[in-house]
Amino acid sequence: MSVAILLLAAGSASRMRGGDKLLEHVAGGPLLARIIAQAMQVAPVFVTLPCPHHPRAACLPAGATPVIVPDPAEGMGASIRAGVAALPPGIAPLLVSACDLPELTASHFAAIRDAARADPLNIHQARHGAIPGHPVAFPGDLLAELRTLKGDNGARSVIRAHRDRLHRHELGRAVVTDLDTPEDWSRWRQE
Repeated sequence: MSVAILLLAAGSASRMRGGDKLLEHVAGGPLLARIIAQAMQVAPVFVTLPCPHHPRAACLPAGATPVIVPDPAEGMGASIRAGVAALPPGIAPLLVSACDLPELTASHFAAIRDAARADPLNIHQARHGAIPGHPVAFPGDLLAELRTLKGDNGARSVIRAHRDRLHRHELGRAVVTDLDTPEDWSRWRQE
């Protein structure tokens, strides 16, 4: 069994009112490129995209695997479903993460990967205080459930259904600092 990371980058970013949060510049380049680079330090990376020629595709370096989501308007469920379907056999655990977290680093991915390796039968989720965050590691036996997700609630239904197997790990505010609107970006840059 080997670890992989699924980065969800097929959303429309509609709350950005015409902008693309994943192409916002952070540390000298697009946020998506930064998140991919951080994740690739930890495990092989699969990145969902809304279409092959989307501007986000230019952020993928050699070694990152693009996954085209046929129905991205459906929401995160479609992205996770497509991403899990594209994985080679033998992936476990699978780390899943949103990409709109500009403070996420390789150490956050590594902490959840290491927790999942040490305890491979359970779900491991980053948190800050009482707020659940990203990434989340799913054991191999739950990948079939991830392949059936629908709607825009991500993997919440799988986590809820297996809450007795959920372990949350305090990793600081970076794991919950998601920026969805121009105002969010403005506030974050001012800080």
